[in-house]
Amino acid sequence: MPDPPHVEKAGTMKRIAGPSPRARARLAGASYVLSVLAAIFGESLGHGRVAVAAGLAAVALYVAVTLFMYEIFKPVNRSLALLAACSNLVFLTLEAVRWNPRGVDIALVFHGIYCLLIGYVAFGSTFLPRFLGPLMAFGGLAWLTFGSPPLAHRLSPYNIAAGFLGVGSLMLWLLVIGVNGERWKEQARAAGTASIAVT
Repeated sequence: MPDPPHVEKAGTMKRIAGPSPRARARLAGASYVLSVLAAIFGESLGHGRVAVAAGLAAVALYVAVTLFMYEIFKPVNRSLALLAACSNLVFLTLEAVRWNPRGVDIALVFHGIYCLLIGYVAFGSTFLPRFLGPLMAFGGLAWLTFGSPPLAHRLSPYNIAAGFLGVGSLMLWLLVIGVNGERWKEQARAAGTASIAVT
């Protein structure tokens, strides 16, 4: 005997919902770690097909990070989460083609904007500790210094360390601890986005 329509619809919605918020958070953190490792491996090889493949793998993994982060922070502020995702996709595109006009690392400037936006929405979330937001934003300010080669050179390597500290703190938290699932669901319902990943 077939299930009643409302039971069938509920089962379908649960299947469509996909990974839980905590699973998405941990996937974002894992993808970030793998992306960094792939980038380091590619840089250590210098040139060659394997180095290029490692670089492309790093970019692809960071695309996954960007999409997971959008889904995680969409309930906080959909517009800012989308703007952040777009900024990071521009960063990844420019990073892949290595476009640095007059020595200005435009890619890292877009990444800095991304970090600032994610830091802001992370601070406004109810499902993560608030201190992660300012750390991420601080990392964003560090990446923005690459918009001025003399300033970036003067602050190096402290700006690079600050950038990785800000991003790494949030990503490692997502990987090891994740998000508070119940609070994420509450914020998603309040924002009217409860149909996504509320399993």
